[in-house]
Amino acid sequence: MDRNQLESCINPKLAVASAEETPYVSLESEIPEVLFAAMKGFIGANPNWDQYRLMSSALARFLYQNGCNERAVTEHYLDDLFTKKTTGIQSKKEDSKTV
Repeated sequence: MDRNQLESCINPKLAVASAEETPYVSLESEIPEVLFAAMKGFIGANPNWDQYRLMSSALARFLYQNGCNERAVTEHYLDDLFTKKTTGIQSKKEDSKTV
């Protein structure tokens, strides 16, 4: 999902704007230590995820479940919901098969 697609929920004019015309939002938030530890554990156990993907996925889920009807948000939510989870071992096996 493009970084700017979530902005169309707030301002539909931004959905057609180019990357140069669209402002970016930087988010900084304090979270409870328990959530931070869980996030670190999840990212450590799932090498194909990072903090940005995790937060983006969580935000898309929250927006979708709370009534945001934007197609991009729905697509992001469903993509993360149905994305095949692979481990590092499975990825290495798949890479060796293609060689």
